[in-house]
Amino acid sequence: MPTSPWITRYSRTLSQKTCKGFSQTPDYTQIQIAYEISERRACRLIGISQNSMRYIATDKVEDGMITERRIALSSRWKQYGYRRLHIMLLHEGFEINHKRIYRLYKAAGLTLNRKSKKKHYEKRGIPERAVMEMNARRSMVFIDMTHFGSNLRVLTVIDAVIRECIALEVDSSIKGRKVATVLNHVAIFYGMPKEILTDNGPEFTSNAMNAWTYDNKVEQIFIDPGKPMQNGYIESFIGKFCTEGLDQHWFRNISEAKEIIEDWRSE
Repeated sequence: MPTSPWITRYSRTLSQKTCKGFSQTPDYTQIQIAYEISERRACRLIGISQNSMRYIATDKVEDGMITERRIALSSRWKQYGYRRLHIMLLHEGFEINHKRIYRLYKAAGLTLNRKSKKKHYEKRGIPERAVMEMNARRSMVFIDMTHFGSNLRVLTVIDAVIRECIALEVDSSIKGRKVATVLNHVAIFYGMPKEILTDNGPEFTSNAMNAWTYDNKVEQIFIDPGKPMQNGYIESFIGKFCTEGLDQHWFRNISEAKEIIEDWRSE
C-alpha cells in the first residue's frame, strides 16, 4: 500500500514536535482513524514504539510513602546507606527491591561521600579461633570520651564469632573488678566464653581479671602492643559505634549516656 503524502507530512510534523520536547505523546489513533492503517504502521510513522503507546502509568503513591519513611529513617540514622535502609524498610513490611531504594535514595540527595581507603593485604597476628561457634571468643576494648566536663569510659564487649555486641558498660571509671562484674552479668544471659581477646591495658592485666579468668577457666589472649588490628572485629565495631552512636549525641550526665547508649545497642 503506497504511503499517502498527507501521512508523510503529518508524521514529519509530529516527529519535529516530539524532538522539540513536547511533554504529551502524539495520539496515533488519529492517524489510524483518518487513514485506516494499523497501529504498528501509525507508530512507525510517528517514530515511537508500540510499547510506549500502550504503557499505562502506575500510581506513585507508594513511592511517596517509601520516600517519607526513608527520610525519617535517614534523619534518625544519618550514617546509614541505602542498603541498610533497604533492610529496615523490608522489616517494616515494604515490598521493594534495592535498586528502587537506590533510585529514590539518590533522587533525595542522601548519598554519603565516603573517602576510599587503600587496602593493604597482609597477614595479621590475630590468633586463629579453634571453634567457630558462639562464646568461642569475646573481644573487649575501652572507649574514652569527654562529655559535660567529665570523662566517660565505655567498656565494649562483642562476640567475635557472631559479631554481636553483648555489652556496652558506661561509667566515669571502670577498673579490673568492674570488668569482671560486667563479664559475670553477661554470662547470666550468654554463658561463659572459652577465651577473651583484649589489649594490654591495666584493667585487663589486673589481678582481678587474672583471678576471674582462673576461676572461670577462661583463656585470656593479649594482642601485641601497638597492634590494635589484631583485634580487628571490635575495632571495626568501634568505628561504627562512634559514627552512628556517640557522634550523634551530646550527653548531659552519666544516666543519660547509659540510657542512650543502651538503646542504641538494643536497636
